[in-house]
Amino acid sequence: FYEQVILQNAVRQAGRYAMTGNHVADPQHPGQYLSRVASITSVAQTAAVGLNVSNISISSLAGGSGSAGAPGDTVTISLTTNLPLMTSLVAQFFHNGTFTFTTSATFKNEAFPPNQTN
Repeated sequence: FYEQVILQNAVRQAGRYAMTGNHVADPQHPGQYLSRVASITSVAQTAAVGLNVSNISISSLAGGSGSAGAPGDTVTISLTTNLPLMTSLVAQFFHNGTFTFTTSATFKNEAFPPNQTN
């Protein structure tokens, strides 16, 4: 359950970042920035302290799946993860010995300049 708490925190941190409309600098291209969706994923990965957030879903009410939304839009960030259980006694009660959980958070974007929505 430690992993679930860490990933819940990562989703909350990503959501707090998402609502600002900001972008993370692109480490591969100095002077350029990642898209908002890639920036939000990057913030989640940093907050996840080494855990994998590759199965993250970012969607907005107006823009749909893969959109971080415009100012005032509602954004939902969800992450589904499979955790292999190490204790065989407990693992026998779960499909393929893994515990699957989803954590999500919903935020309303702040009033940032509309040109930041990419």
